[in-house]
Amino acid sequence: MNSKHPETLALHAGWRRDSATNSVAVPIYQTTSYQFDSAEHAANLFGLKELGNIYTRIMNPTCDAFEKRLAALEGGVAALALASGQAASAMTVQNLARVGDNIVTSTDLYGGTWNLFANTLKDQGIEARFVDPSDPEAFARATDDRTRAYYAETLPNPKLVPFPIAEVAKIGRSFGVPLIMDNTAAPLLVRPLDHGAAVVMYSTTKYIGGHGTSIGGAVIDGGNFDWEAHASHQPAMNTPDPSYHGAVWSQAAKPLGPIAYILKLRVTLLRDLGAAMAPFNAFLFLQGLETLPLRMREHSKNTLAVANFLAERKDVKRVIHPAYHSGVGAERTAKYLPHGQGGLCGFEIAGGVEAGRRFIDALQMFYHVANIGDARSLAIHPASTTHSQLTESEQAATGVTPGYIRLSIGLEHIDDILGDLSQALDAAKG
Repeated sequence: MNSKHPETLALHAGWRRDSATNSVAVPIYQTTSYQFDSAEHAANLFGLKELGNIYTRIMNPTCDAFEKRLAALEGGVAALALASGQAASAMTVQNLARVGDNIVTSTDLYGGTWNLFANTLKDQGIEARFVDPSDPEAFARATDDRTRAYYAETLPNPKLVPFPIAEVAKIGRSFGVPLIMDNTAAPLLVRPLDHGAAVVMYSTTKYIGGHGTSIGGAVIDGGNFDWEAHASHQPAMNTPDPSYHGAVWSQAAKPLGPIAYILKLRVTLLRDLGAAMAPFNAFLFLQGLETLPLRMREHSKNTLAVANFLAERKDVKRVIHPAYHSGVGAERTAKYLPHGQGGLCGFEIAGGVEAGRRFIDALQMFYHVANIGDARSLAIHPASTTHSQLTESEQAATGVTPGYIRLSIGLEHIDDILGDLSQALDAAKG
């Protein structure tokens, strides 16, 4: 595909037809194993002399089609489908960091990611250093000789202030530290690789799918980071890997292209930890990608209308939406979100926790679920759910307050969306 237009890529990139049947739709290759052509063919696959199917835990044709299409949409060189967004978050870091290493991460994170970094990765010997992204130089100040990666969310939930991708990516490259961006909340609206990020990850469960039927994750390699330029800062990529017969990944990948990061991730961590995406889920995510450009436009349109509606309500103390930022937040919105501001909106309800609970219980059309990015409208109270494992100070750092309500606005008619919000707000007054 020569097109650079997402509407076209979402339908055509990475797949034309099935070579065996001429099927236009990507088949669901529901198989565990693949027949090798010969002993030499098998040896070449295992020795990385050529790429191909070995075992579905490592690679699958349905997943491959999804990976190629997602990489094309993101402007990357290759992608890897995984079992969940949480697996993607963990493995993007584990691919570079070892015991005694650290990453520098934005404080503005989804609660599950915060807990993963602050506790689970800590137990594995990897330190997460949390810094406020309002000051990009905070990343530089937290960096030392054992910093292996920077990590952030493009449109962090719940603050919804766009991350300074270009600024932090530039700082990281000066140290030999790649920026990993979680772009879950802003697919197609932002392409972090265009702004200097080295790796992008998704919880495909959200907007990529859009249907709320499948759990999945994905990692996209930008192919734009020179792993050898600061070899001492990236030992995982530049020293022999005993888990793969001493391969030095920055060298081993060269015959295959600038895919050292994603190749290592596939044949070591995915192989060993087994967080593979099921072929059927990959098929469903391909269906989601086909309509993603249309959905993101409509999500953004409806969500802005909701933000404007909430801003007029006296029982709403504060609206959290990119269009309602001022100062640096407004500047970043203008820079990074010129094509739409996403489908998330938050607000602080007057009356605190109890009013928030009454509001949630009064909703009739909105679903009360922990997900975002569905075609349906969704709502949740983060302090008592998604961010409940965090301390009060940690919740405050991420932007969660006791009366905060998060909305994921769907594709219903805007009159119905506003009508349900209006009656629920009225009921919340008690």
